Amino acid sequence: MAKIVKLSEKDKEKSEKLTETIKEVQKVIVGQEEMIKGLLIGLLSRGHILLEGVPGLAKTMCVKVLAKTIQAEFSRIQFTPDLLPADLIGTRIYNANTGNFTISTGPIFANIVLADEINRAPAKVQSALLEAMQEKQVTIGEKTFTLEEPFIVLATQNPIETEGTYPLPEAQVDRFLMKVLITYPDKQQEIEIINRMTTGEEIKVETILKPKDVLDMRSIVDNIYVDEKIKEYVTDIVFATRKPQDYKLDISHLIEYGCSPRASISLIVAAKANAFINGQGYVSPDDIKIVAHNVLRHRIILSYEAEAEEITTDDVIKQIINKIKVP
Repeated sequence: MAKIVKLSEKDKEKSEKLTETIKEVQKVIVGQEEMIKGLLIGLLSRGHILLEGVPGLAKTMCVKVLAKTIQAEFSRIQFTPDLLPADLIGTRIYNANTGNFTISTGPIFANIVLADEINRAPAKVQSALLEAMQEKQVTIGEKTFTLEEPFIVLATQNPIETEGTYPLPEAQVDRFLMKVLITYPDKQQEIEIINRMTTGEEIKVETILKPKDVLDMRSIVDNIYVDEKIKEYVTDIVFATRKPQDYKLDISHLIEYGCSPRASISLIVAAKANAFINGQGYVSPDDIKIVAHNVLRHRIILSYEAEAEEITTDDVIKQIINKIKVP
């Protein structure tokens, strides 16, 4: 079992600020706790998040409200088939009077960037976005600009409409820390949504954090304790996606390609952020289990046989989690 390491009182206060932030976002957003927590995990672990859900499930609103609570600069980009990389990162504009070029920066220059319907833009634009995500910098003409931290991209995908879309290649999807599935609210939650959204009044939210607070919290998350047994547990889960037979799992025929080492890294950093949100100074097996589906579901490539049997990556992950011995 993981060695218990307590957060200092000061660090615990910062962790409690995150609980306040979640409550503040929930003044506007009904339910969707997993999405809100997923966004915070992304912010704390320097990871980008892919949100998938049908239109109307408050993806954009949730991101906007979160940006308000942390006083961050927010930018929304609607991806379309005619979008160009320059529309995203910016371009050089010629001034006829001076004979010089001036640089106009694009919407990527923000703390929280919402890339709406990322699969609607052509590969060239997706590549420009993913390069900015990976390098945390963009080049316009001959100048390179560093993107200001905290910087996080929250990309959305609509799973229903496939006409006129350009699916993200598996190698690019792998760059997202987590893929969070947004589900429908239950009946009670939908009634509450009606009550809040039909009054004509804007629900105001308070600023709880500042961008500097997020950067300070990242330093704390970096130092969250991870026991060697937890690291072994994580590598067993990831290796089970590559060689299931070694773990007495009868799922080899369902998996075309298993997870890369990036999955192991992502499981640890996401679990550390989850532990901090819960006020813990160490990662427990439960933290790994909580983030496992979101971290792994877009990294496992299923076989045609699995698709024919309508087996999802979540079904495969569930089998692996149930089989691997917990430390």
